[in-house]
Amino acid sequence: MGVPRVDAVVAGAGVAGLAAALELQDAGCEVAVVDPSDRPGGVMRTDHVSGYVIERGPNTVQVGPTMLGFLRRRGLEEVVLRARPASRLRYIFRGGALVQVPMSPVALARTPLLRARGKLRLLLEPFVRRGPPEGESVAEFVGRRLGRDVVSGLVGPFLTGVYAGDEDQLGARAVFKKLVELEQRYGSIAGGALLGAFGARGPRGLRGSYSTEQGLGVFARSLADRLAEPPGLGSRVARIARDGARWRVEVSAPSGERSLDAARLVLATPAFAAAELLRGVDADAASALEEIVYAPIVGIAVGVDPADAATPIEGFGFLTARDEGLALLGCLFMSRLFPSRAPQGRELLQCMLAGMRHPDLIDEPDDALAKRVAADLERTLGLRGEVAPLAITRWPRAVPQPGRDHVGRIGWVRERLRDLPGLVLAGSYVDGVGVSDALASGVVAAQELVARDA
Repeated sequence: MGVPRVDAVVAGAGVAGLAAALELQDAGCEVAVVDPSDRPGGVMRTDHVSGYVIERGPNTVQVGPTMLGFLRRRGLEEVVLRARPASRLRYIFRGGALVQVPMSPVALARTPLLRARGKLRLLLEPFVRRGPPEGESVAEFVGRRLGRDVVSGLVGPFLTGVYAGDEDQLGARAVFKKLVELEQRYGSIAGGALLGAFGARGPRGLRGSYSTEQGLGVFARSLADRLAEPPGLGSRVARIARDGARWRVEVSAPSGERSLDAARLVLATPAFAAAELLRGVDADAASALEEIVYAPIVGIAVGVDPADAATPIEGFGFLTARDEGLALLGCLFMSRLFPSRAPQGRELLQCMLAGMRHPDLIDEPDDALAKRVAADLERTLGLRGEVAPLAITRWPRAVPQPGRDHVGRIGWVRERLRDLPGLVLAGSYVDGVGVSDALASGVVAAQELVARDA
């Protein structure tokens, strides 16, 4: 019996891999999806514990234009549920108190998150000279254009929430792509935003934060269920090699190894896993991907009685400023966003620790982590009741950290892979770490493969 032939193999059943597989399937391809996990979705994993709906990975999604188009083409727009309007309330713990994040120019002028001179510094932004188009960190770019107060008071905590990262290491061009483009094109962020408002408008996504009634795991399953062949879970792509004009894909599973012969191959895995697979076909590209750093994350879900908190549990949640000395990076009020996430009369808090700020916490014992969370919730929310974790989840390599050279690095790798026909990359390290960005990378990867054959 010969090696089974398929039109495409997708390594990885996270949101990027599922999106790529569905796009290829819609283009008429027979697709095989391979993933070592026990369920589809990658880091999108949802569990039910004692009446709570707990996310083990990302908690909400921003629905960008590519994701929205993807959902509409498949009649899936109604699957996602918008968080309650109160989610617009967001806080930063700084100066020993929760301070509401300013969402308007008036609120920005009044916020205690910036000092008076920091607010005045903002007025100078249109007069700041252009910087280099690449090579700056977020802290350098924002500090140069908007001032150091904005870096420490607003941007630093924001990046903790999205990247669990360090503003001094994250690259401005990767993280704040649109702001860098405004500066380069117009010479000013404010001026560019104003002029751009009168220009042509491109596709738009949905406003707000989204999930499903029962979590993002449900969303992942809804994508997997639309595949003609279910993902091959519990197995992994072990090796890849060129075989003439096609790809030989070696798949390892508990039952043994098998081979697949494919015209197209999507590596929708983390960068370090893609690097391992590429080592035998392009060692330089593999080395470039291997150097991408990932931040560790510990997620701790806590169910509490809201009456035990001195500060009202309302809004989206809060992030913490670096200079507060907390182990806690942030906390989402999940049952405030989606009421069905907690039993009646209880609140579900999703706490985040470790990151690039405290990477060693990934190895702390559960009881030590629980004590840290209890102490920090008492300090931030005045929570004095019992704080018993419902679930503790460790992701040693959770969030890719796009550095100063990230955009150039990914562009260089893509150019290298053009010499390997039929092979493309997708995933959260490619062009944005959010669920929507990862999904978009899968769509783009599939469309690129189809276009090459057109």
